Amino acid sequence: MTQHRPQCVLITGAGRGIGKRLALGFAKEGARVGLLSRSEAELDLAKLEIEQAGGTAMRLRADVRHPDEIAHAVDRMRGAFGSLDVLICAAAVQGPIGPFLATKPKAWNETIETNLIGVANSCRAALPPMIEHRSGKIILIAGGGGAYSRPNFTAYGASKTAVIRFAETLADEVRDFNVQVNTMAPGAAYSHMTDEILNAGEDRAGSKEIEDAQRVRITGGISPEKQIALALFLASERSNHISGKLIHVNDDWKRYEQESMRPDLFTLRRVQKP
Repeated sequence: MTQHRPQCVLITGAGRGIGKRLALGFAKEGARVGLLSRSEAELDLAKLEIEQAGGTAMRLRADVRHPDEIAHAVDRMRGAFGSLDVLICAAAVQGPIGPFLATKPKAWNETIETNLIGVANSCRAALPPMIEHRSGKIILIAGGGGAYSRPNFTAYGASKTAVIRFAETLADEVRDFNVQVNTMAPGAAYSHMTDEILNAGEDRAGSKEIEDAQRVRITGGISPEKQIALALFLASERSNHISGKLIHVNDDWKRYEQESMRPDLFTLRRVQKP
């Protein structure tokens, strides 16, 4: 990272999965990390791992579905670290697995509430200090189904697609305040969601999802190093010219460190007029 002082990074969903991976990676690079999660036990473990490696972190127990809790967490972090430079929204649930009509409305709706409304709540709390200081980075995590059809995962796919468009739109709104908003697709990596797919079985998840999950469980999927490298780039001054984009870890994103992207590149598909 190129900043003269350590970055202060707030990561939602930091107790496990991609959120925890990124928390460990940013702490290793010298960032002061706010770990936000609903699980106190997971926060304790993540903080311990970071501190044992020589990093700095603080626990922020909160539920992204509740705006007041997120606002309080941001205030606590700014009070302890002095600023908030980067927000990474990794908190998400997989939601119900199976054909849409076979899923329960409550579980379906709760997935949207966590994965989409939780992101909006987090941005609403983090943006004011960024706008005030005319500097900030927001990285939203988009999983599988955000840019393509994913049968039997309608709640997850719909929520992540909405997150991508939300990032594009928000990026345009805050561009003049020197705040960049991007969506990062971390690729398939082994996590509790992998086990949820396997436990659902082929009848609910579908044969392709089971095959993909089995492969990820065996190989581990995308390496933490690739995910952390892209996140560090999007959180650095090297990406100040990039905003409103959806970038996958396997994209050739390094070439755009020195050049601008076309406006329509790395965005959701546009409907072309005949």
